[in-house]
Amino acid sequence: MDKFQLGKSELQISRLGLGCMGMSEFYGSSDEKESIATLHGALDLGVNFFDTADMYGSGRNEELIGRAFAGRWQNVVLATKFGFLRDADGGWDGLDCSPAYIKQACEASLKRLNTDVIDLYYAHRIDPNVPVEDTVGAMKDLVDAGKVRYIGLSEASSEEIQRASKIATITALQTEYSLWSRDVETDILATCRELDIGFVPYSPLGRGFLTGAIQSRDSLEADDYRLASPRFQQEALAHNKKFLELVEAISKEKGITPAQVALAWVLNQGDDIFPIPGTRKMSRLKENLAALEVSFSPDELNDIRGRLPIAEGDRY
Repeated sequence: MDKFQLGKSELQISRLGLGCMGMSEFYGSSDEKESIATLHGALDLGVNFFDTADMYGSGRNEELIGRAFAGRWQNVVLATKFGFLRDADGGWDGLDCSPAYIKQACEASLKRLNTDVIDLYYAHRIDPNVPVEDTVGAMKDLVDAGKVRYIGLSEASSEEIQRASKIATITALQTEYSLWSRDVETDILATCRELDIGFVPYSPLGRGFLTGAIQSRDSLEADDYRLASPRFQQEALAHNKKFLELVEAISKEKGITPAQVALAWVLNQGDDIFPIPGTRKMSRLKENLAALEVSFSPDELNDIRGRLPIAEGDRY
């Protein structure tokens, strides 16, 4: 699989990465053996860009990644994140992007991953109580210390990205982007392109909704966090099925699956975009990778955009 430069960095990554969050939490039950087999299978198929965070499974996801990639780190470009705090019961305990906490969080992530350096380290959110300049300055210290190779931000505004870029080189911005989440198109994508920052969309499949696999709330397990998501409430789901109708129509026209339609649409928005759809299964991974072969003409993209509805419900 071809590799491409991410932003201004020396990182060469697969155009499609793999989001690992669901292997440990949030999307119902998972099987560790299956997850590790999928991680290994992804490497074998040429995927080398993997995404995790210290808060996924309260650290368990980083530990899983560390076990899966032991002895194979030379083939991996790993991104992880800091900022969200979890309590002893797995609940939420705030956000901390202070310089002191960042250094502590990095050491903890390195230990869980059982590696010496993090390829791409993201601030998971911008902490409203800490100037972004202070956060990025502390991240730059980690680069200078050899603990981190490159710096990223997640869900930052255009203004925050510009301020951060005056302190250190920002390699990537990670933010939700899909057929039903297009907020970044107002100014964030333009800012990334102006500053040569790679754009990494998470949830390009609309948290699984755009694949057609979630027809109702009954499709979700009792502990699935999507049951609390505004877009997955009963009334919102009924409205948002307009997206499925459009995706399924396109899938029939192109002879591809709905998931491939959704991923290919994001990929076709620019060659500086590197989606990280999450999956725990090899079958889904192979289906997702096939989207790399799907192209839309400018006329097709304009037609799709003209038919897109507005999503019902906030993203969070």
